[in-house]
Amino acid sequence: MGLAFISLASLSLSGCVLNIGDGESDWNGQDGWEAKQNVNRANLSKLSLGMSRDQVAILMGTADFNEAYMEKDKQVHVLFYRTQRTNGDGKTTKDECTPVVISNNALVGWGSMAYKNI
Repeated sequence: MGLAFISLASLSLSGCVLNIGDGESDWNGQDGWEAKQNVNRANLSKLSLGMSRDQVAILMGTADFNEAYMEKDKQVHVLFYRTQRTNGDGKTTKDECTPVVISNNALVGWGSMAYKNI
């Protein structure tokens, strides 16, 4: 009788855990931020001054952040791509990104110096 009770109790108390995920499940592995920033760094090396915004977007993909403004007759777009890890919090911030600067639909530079000079 006791053995039957223990068997029945263990069946009713056991459960199954299902991890649905939070969208950041592989942040510590190659499938998350590390893979993305490695691809972005490789693609940055393929950029050429004068490329159009569309060419940059095709090569680099969707930016993590972007900014845009008009100055007199100049239209400036700055696209930010994740290229280095600063914090281990699983969130991408601008300080973990490389800026790519496009002025009047032509790539004029990338990196902190290009961003400071706009």
